[in-house]
Amino acid sequence: MSDSERYRRGAHTVTDIKYHFVWKTKYSYGVLSGEIANRTRQILREICAEHGITVVSGNIRKNHIHVLISVPADLSVAKVALFLKGKSSYRLQREFKELQKRYWGQHLWARGYFCASVGAVNEEMIRQYVENQSEDEKSFQVWDEEELKETCYLSGIKS
Repeated sequence: MSDSERYRRGAHTVTDIKYHFVWKTKYSYGVLSGEIANRTRQILREICAEHGITVVSGNIRKNHIHVLISVPADLSVAKVALFLKGKSSYRLQREFKELQKRYWGQHLWARGYFCASVGAVNEEMIRQYVENQSEDEKSFQVWDEEELKETCYLSGIKS
């Protein structure tokens, strides 16, 4: 994967923010199968595209969803969950009357969700960096690709 695919660039930023989200259907009902599962997949892709979110990977099970996404820096975890869960619930219930009957309270998804960040630099690497601070500016490099460091240097971004 090239750095142009991996990193998002803004006017003064270079980011790589990925989240693994998991959420389940209310009461763990196994309603996500067949046409509903296919449409759920399509709706989630549409919602992500509307907000500049890239779907890296996903899996729809009968009663829960796993999705790995790359998000812009201006979107919080809570906002992403709101978009994915809220908009998908509304659209699915509008299209599938059987979901409206089962979920008469208008909530397709259970309360809450799981989210974990995913990245190229792990917690142990950061801990070692913080604990072993040095006056030497080149003692630790966050960027893992030489080309990106050169791009940052030329654009004035400190790496």
